[in-house]
Amino acid sequence: MQTRILSGKEVAAGIRARVQEQVDELRRCGITPRLDVVLVGEDPASLAYVATKEKQAAQVGIRSHTHRLPGATTTTELLGLLGELQAEADLDGLLVQLPLPPAIDAAAVVEALDPARDVDGLTPYNLGRLFCGRPALVPCTPAGVMALLDASGEPLAGRDALVLGRSLLMGKPMAQLLLGRDATVTIGHSRSRDLPALVGRADLLVVAVGKPGLVRGEWIREGAVVIDVGINRLADGRLVGDVDYAGALGRAGLLTPVPGGVGPMTTALLLSNTVLAARRRAELPAAPSSRPHSESEVGS
Repeated sequence: MQTRILSGKEVAAGIRARVQEQVDELRRCGITPRLDVVLVGEDPASLAYVATKEKQAAQVGIRSHTHRLPGATTTTELLGLLGELQAEADLDGLLVQLPLPPAIDAAAVVEALDPARDVDGLTPYNLGRLFCGRPALVPCTPAGVMALLDASGEPLAGRDALVLGRSLLMGKPMAQLLLGRDATVTIGHSRSRDLPALVGRADLLVVAVGKPGLVRGEWIREGAVVIDVGINRLADGRLVGDVDYAGALGRAGLLTPVPGGVGPMTTALLLSNTVLAARRRAELPAAPSSRPHSESEVGS
């Protein structure tokens, strides 16, 4: 069968264009959205991602500043900086780039974030709102996947969806967003039995494990929608996903590439979340385009 490739580049560009329109509207109200990023250490992937955030924020008119801290920074020092930043009234979005060095208590850092400025959507408050079907700020990558699925035109209600990965950053919120759109959701992980059988039953597969080529092409149900969130750098420098891309071609009905699939969506939704937080600070209603996810209650 013919596999349709679902690129995130054009969809993300459309989201950024709508974000810029909203930034212009806010400026007319005397507000310029502000996003601060805290980066601890010199992780190469984090450095590259933060540079992309800075560039794209500037392009849409969001004020962005990155606070770079040494890898030896302590939890106490990091919490102190977060407290100082959150005392500034014009701060709309605050993001601590993950992963943090092992010596830092990441859970304590996330819990210290003001939920209204938590543009990564990872505080217990924001995740709890999502679990209850009343999302506030949603984790950027799962929200990006939902926006990508919406752009594809693929129906979600009633689909058998499998989310591979159970992290708070991706797997668990992804499952909640799909439930909110009436998909029937299974979460698979490293201890799941018979992954090939789980994959083979799925109409919709979202893979976010961080293991190159984990999902083999022959496992995929013919015509399934396959969203590959994984991004892994091989020894030869190539970037690949968690799905065997070559093997999935001809079996999947819809397939995201790596790179260029979900990746661009994550940064676009970060900018969208920042503008949403700024609109709330200004007590303006949220623009419809700033809500790529369902806000309906998760029903029975």
